[in-house]
Amino acid sequence: MIKPNRNLNLRPMLIAVLIAAGLIISGPGGAYSHGGKTHTEDPFSALEAVQKATQLYDRLIVSGKLPEAWETGLSSIHVSVRGTENSRETVVQFKRSGGDPDIVYFYFDPQGEYSGSNFTGE
Repeated sequence: MIKPNRNLNLRPMLIAVLIAAGLIISGPGGAYSHGGKTHTEDPFSALEAVQKATQLYDRLIVSGKLPEAWETGLSSIHVSVRGTENSRETVVQFKRSGGDPDIVYFYFDPQGEYSGSNFTGE
């Protein structure tokens, strides 16, 4: 059986999500004014979050911990930031068109380190 190339199936959706995330994150310039604070490194971006989460997501599918229906039935990818400045967390949500569960979440700390998901693979 020939399996479809996963990257071709997700590529158009991933490009659209990255463009939308960039527009959302960039927003008005005043939103990033911190009044005298300086940052030694750039914050973890939505683009980086989607890239890291997609790698984790693909590994779960390839390893069989997520069934192939997660690849062929993927309907959306959503990035959000929750929490306060001191406890900010970036959340990447993969949603499929059917099945139970129909959403998998990946969580990243402000430095971009993976901090968990709602899927354990067990």
